[in-house]
Amino acid sequence: MVHGLPHLEDVNGVCAGCQMGKQHRDWFPKEQAWRAKNPLELIHTNLCGPMQNESIAGNKYFMLLIDDHTRMPWVYLLRHKSEALICFRKFKAMMELQCEFKVKCLRSNRGGEFLSTEFSKLLESEGIQRQLSIAYTPQQNGVVERKNRTVVEMAKAMLHDKGMPYFLWAEVVHTAVYILNRTPTKALDNMTPFEAYSGRKPGIGHLKVFGSLCYVHVPAERRQKLDAKSVQGVFVGYATCEKRYRVFDPSTKKLILSRDVVFDETKSWNWKETSETSVAMTYVPKQAENGFEVTPHALTEVERSPSSPCIFSQAEEQENAIHEHADISQPYDHTPLKWRNINDILAQCNLCIVEPEKYEEAAQDKAWIKAMEEELSMTKKNKTWKLVDRPSDKQVIGVKWVFKTKLNLDGSVQKSKARLVAKWYVQKPSIDYNETFAPVARLDTIRTLIALAAQRSWKLFQLDVKSAFLNGILQEKVYVDQPERFVINGKEDKVYKLYKALYGLKQAPRAWYGEIDSYFAKCGFEKSLSEATLYNKTRGELDILIVSIYVDDIVYTGNNQEMLDEFKEDMKEKYEMSDLGLLHHLFSGNGGDSNRI
Repeated sequence: MVHGLPHLEDVNGVCAGCQMGKQHRDWFPKEQAWRAKNPLELIHTNLCGPMQNESIAGNKYFMLLIDDHTRMPWVYLLRHKSEALICFRKFKAMMELQCEFKVKCLRSNRGGEFLSTEFSKLLESEGIQRQLSIAYTPQQNGVVERKNRTVVEMAKAMLHDKGMPYFLWAEVVHTAVYILNRTPTKALDNMTPFEAYSGRKPGIGHLKVFGSLCYVHVPAERRQKLDAKSVQGVFVGYATCEKRYRVFDPSTKKLILSRDVVFDETKSWNWKETSETSVAMTYVPKQAENGFEVTPHALTEVERSPSSPCIFSQAEEQENAIHEHADISQPYDHTPLKWRNINDILAQCNLCIVEPEKYEEAAQDKAWIKAMEEELSMTKKNKTWKLVDRPSDKQVIGVKWVFKTKLNLDGSVQKSKARLVAKWYVQKPSIDYNETFAPVARLDTIRTLIALAAQRSWKLFQLDVKSAFLNGILQEKVYVDQPERFVINGKEDKVYKLYKALYGLKQAPRAWYGEIDSYFAKCGFEKSLSEATLYNKTRGELDILIVSIYVDDIVYTGNNQEMLDEFKEDMKEKYEMSDLGLLHHLFSGNGGDSNRI
């Protein structure tokens, strides 16, 4: 190649000059080398901020916490970085109660908010391992760093697309996290974080176009005769534990929580007419002692209609929210009420009933001990399980006690009920269960049945199947631990093999439905073509018996008293039943007078 080049021997060494002039950072792996196998085994966290504008509640930061196993993010709002410890305490308490796992490891950067003495003492006292990324190396905390970027980019895009003022950034961030939790991700093989966390697919039929124009209904109690029935607002998000939408009212600069909202998703608010500066400067929130913004005379209506279980997909934002239009347009009427609904008073009185959350609490009351013994007696009577050696090739599912107080119609205590529940969240698809879907009666079907009975002067009766799920036959091999404090002496290492379903198992509802559906078919019932839980049986040309099933509640009616009595006796002979007599209440609803519906 060239002339005069001396012969150089290979030298194995480090050239200091080359390192000074050419050294680069080591490569980072594209994928996470290790994934948590259980919830809360590893939590990623990071702070983002400060934002250039304070939120409505005066917050300038948000804190993301991500569970490595489910990749479910939770978001908290902060005014100061020092509040990170408070947010982590709330998150830890909530998650350990919901998941029944313990936070084992916390991964964060070296921000001062995470290295404070108080934060370190908390982690040390709780036995939580700490993982800190190296300075200037966000890649070592890549899960939450990347999620931060995604959330911020979504929030910025949503804000600028609708031309919204920057002080609404907190609402936008929460909406972004809410949507991300319901979006499939490659990290979970195209499963949503919501499903990975809760075990059920999320519904998205309620999602609306962010920033769209909407109309919020004003209750009759909050307006006068000629006042408008609704106020215009801007849709800014979802209430995470309530079936309500979050709407910002630009005219009053307040947030409204309401379920009665009509959306015009083709239109948006004209923010140019309402300058960002004037809105931000004229709104001065009033702070309560708990840090939430409040409005004088704000009213909160307690809904008594049944709702789906609350899944904490993210922490509730500490932003000003007025429930059900308190103080929307009219001043509060201080006139005392002459009459009060006795049901409202009884509902408040019932709040004093405290149910134990752990075995240690229940063990102090003989009523709860008796309830647990009755539950175990039912499993033995139904031949639900058999004590066997612990398998080496199958995982063993844990169990826990769940306690519930059942009430009479007048609000008095009927009995204490203990339920042994399997810890469903450790079940693996195609191994511990296959199909899980089980139909339940639609409320429209129940209403139609009640209307039919009322029209024809038929009596409606109700049966309750005791420990219904324990009757469902399992197709899979499932093993569970012996229940706490009821471990058999000398057989502590053994476990129960399930032959029938246990409450909490994902396939339990389907197994129970398959059992009772098969029994009804043997008894000559015909199933409705449009409702899988509605059955009828005829005798001759005129006599008919109609039965509807809602999990373990059975409602039946007909025009032949002999058929009704036979059905009740057959059911009591086949299953352990509670005869509730005439239908008075079902699914928290009233059925009618003491005679018939």
